[in-house]
Amino acid sequence: MDKMNDDLAWEAVKTEHLVQDEWIDFRRVKYRFPDGKEFEPFYNFSRRDYAVIVATDEEGKYICVKQYRHGIKEVTTEFVAGGLERIDGKPFIAGDPTAVFEDALDGAKRELLEETGYVSDEWTKLIKIPSAATIADNYAHVFVARNCRRIAGQSLDEMEFLNVEKYTEEELDKLVREGKFQQAVHVMAWLMAKEKRERDKVLAQGQ
Repeated sequence: MDKMNDDLAWEAVKTEHLVQDEWIDFRRVKYRFPDGKEFEPFYNFSRRDYAVIVATDEEGKYICVKQYRHGIKEVTTEFVAGGLERIDGKPFIAGDPTAVFEDALDGAKRELLEETGYVSDEWTKLIKIPSAATIADNYAHVFVARNCRRIAGQSLDEMEFLNVEKYTEEELDKLVREGKFQQAVHVMAWLMAKEKRERDKVLAQGQ
């Protein structure tokens, strides 16, 4: 931790694992504040890191998926995304500090192929960012994949039910403005991808 911020850090003095399985490590924690006072309960959790892919096909359309999200109880439109897989051959338990996961780019490529049947040879990583820093310790790895081409059908997990849909930039902008593109990290990914594309255009024009 940055030494300049040491005087702001909290100290966990008691942790109770309320649920710990292959999906989540959900904890009740007692903390000691910088002034020495203690307070509980705070709740936080661990889940696996995941990749988000801002993918465009060879015509420049954005490859998205529609699926049900039980948190808001709605079918959402969003980018392809999915959790990184453990690759050390051991059963996955959330919060296990010894777990070894696939590289984020490998996970992004796998998720794009599995959910849509598309692949790309043009990948750029935009950012690694906390998924929900207030309450969770996992990270989102955001990628851009350009000139995607379809080579297969979907290969979905038994709990995945999703449809692939493609949108123009104008159509996707409209969904975001109207609050119909409902994953916060995905909206951030969209804005960052647009900014990068415009920056790349400026650089290309200057060459």
